[in-house]
Amino acid sequence: MNLKTTVRETIYKRYREVFGEAFQVDVPLARYTSARVGGPADMFVTVRNATELQMAAELAYVQHLPYFVLGGGSNVLIADDGFDGLIIFNKARAVNFRHTGANVVCVAESGMNLSSLSRQCAAKGLGGLEWAVAIPGTVGGAVVGNSGAHGGAMADSVMAVTIWEPGYGTRICSGEEMAYGYRDTILKREQGKYKPRRVVLSAELQMTPEPVEVLMARIDGFTAHRKQTQPVGASVGSMFKNPENYYAGYLIETAGLKGYRVGGAHISDKHANFFLNDENATAEDVRALIAEAWHVVREQFGVEMELEVELVGEWQFGD
Repeated sequence: MNLKTTVRETIYKRYREVFGEAFQVDVPLARYTSARVGGPADMFVTVRNATELQMAAELAYVQHLPYFVLGGGSNVLIADDGFDGLIIFNKARAVNFRHTGANVVCVAESGMNLSSLSRQCAAKGLGGLEWAVAIPGTVGGAVVGNSGAHGGAMADSVMAVTIWEPGYGTRICSGEEMAYGYRDTILKREQGKYKPRRVVLSAELQMTPEPVEVLMARIDGFTAHRKQTQPVGASVGSMFKNPENYYAGYLIETAGLKGYRVGGAHISDKHANFFLNDENATAEDVRALIAEAWHVVREQFGVEMELEVELVGEWQFGD
């Protein structure tokens, strides 16, 4: 047994002591992602509350182990070679409400499904998240990426975010400290910079009381619009951010790439910023579509599109 194997077995033992059967090794990740692609995680642990989420990340940090928090599995593309480290599957979903004068604050743990939270709030007569009714991700992912739709975004609601910082512990960041931009925050900008990630544990969202029937009508309208304009099927969601003064889908469509196929994946005929898995796609098939769309749009329009999704894991990039 070599040194690396000995170290890994020691780490496995520690996680099993803390998390029991919630910890697994060599877990295929495709079933945990909305695109249904991706190789195995060396280590995988399911956490069910913010305390366990923090504990899993802290253990990984102390062991110098790469880690990644996976929520709804949208907006990420996991490599076919998988992830050489710990995937923390976030099922921390506690939600509570408190009144602050005329408004109500919703405190949601980061693993809560954003679409479900939108409907839950609307059913209570609390407005502010109706735009999120069809977004498949979690509160944590939405906070990090400033998710948005139908003219709304997380930045409009976030009052504070409880974050675990590697080496420092928990702290509360205000909405201003998150430095929100279009599909962007300070946490998103930190990704890929070869340092341990800060982890969102929960968020405080300001809600506004409105009649339930008004909120539900708004939700019905947003849901109908999404069905009319976006494809059904396995995808990561919107692939590219909209460049300034353009829509990414329009650029890709105008470049003649609707329906363009690589292996088991293709660019949607309904909305060109959605890349679909036809059941047998690989992550590399999807990445090849990304590369083709990016290069063709740059050549035809001089626009360099920026990915909205994050590439996760052991990617083998060619020349």
